[in-house]
Amino acid sequence: MTRLTFLGTGTSLGVPIIGCDCGVCHSSDPRDRRLRSSALIRHDGLDILVDAGPDFRQQMLRAGVRHLDAILLTHGHKDHTGGLDDIRAFNYVERAPARIYCEALVEESLRQEYAYAFSEKRYPGVPEWQITTIDENPFTVTENIPKMRLTWVEGKGYEKVPASPDILAKKPAETVVIPIRGRHYMLPVLGYRFGKIAYLTDMNHIPEEEFEKLHGLEHFVINCVRRERHISHFSLPQAIEVARRVGARHSWLTHLSHQLPRYADLCAELPPDIRPAYDGLVIEA
Repeated sequence: MTRLTFLGTGTSLGVPIIGCDCGVCHSSDPRDRRLRSSALIRHDGLDILVDAGPDFRQQMLRAGVRHLDAILLTHGHKDHTGGLDDIRAFNYVERAPARIYCEALVEESLRQEYAYAFSEKRYPGVPEWQITTIDENPFTVTENIPKMRLTWVEGKGYEKVPASPDILAKKPAETVVIPIRGRHYMLPVLGYRFGKIAYLTDMNHIPEEEFEKLHGLEHFVINCVRRERHISHFSLPQAIEVARRVGARHSWLTHLSHQLPRYADLCAELPPDIRPAYDGLVIEA
């Protein structure tokens, strides 16, 4: 069984937008209140997060998340990576570095954005990450059971010490994730397939050969920012067209902006097998 929880379903500005007086931003329906896009997946016994934007802390607290085996990044934009400093809480509680899986281009952007986390002489308490470089080929995610544990030393930061013998003897669980290549205007991005659920965001083009990876889905998640064409996101008609081609039993729209109707009104105009997602929605396959 694979379970996906939508932690955030909004665009880079979220919904409501600061200072906006539109009907969507002032909607009383909680399904119209959207944090920046992110998803939590429970797959083959592992807890996997896709993207960690500026609302990461709030999303973790709201969903009661206490453990993460991996964070998969779709691309390097701030609304998908801006919360990675708050990994420090997991470092402290779990006494382990966070495992991040991303493309080389994304790691390069992290090294610029979070230079203090990569410097040779680091300030005590900076986030501890273990980065694995991926591309569009399937890769294995392993349960986060590190052989070295983090021990806090006041005034110095973390020191790494060997884990206990019982932890070292445990065989970690693992699963295979299938990346889906897409383009976000000119920027290469990745979506991910977990079993019979695929999660794609921040795309406006999917190469022809990638559709083969999307056969036989129960749930298909795709971004949709507004009705009109957009330079870097699928429009509503385009998202519906892609969903129809993929042919999953259920399709869900995410990365929604206030330029689309309220949740209830959008549901009323969509076919029954395509629905807008909302924060807190859980799907299983």
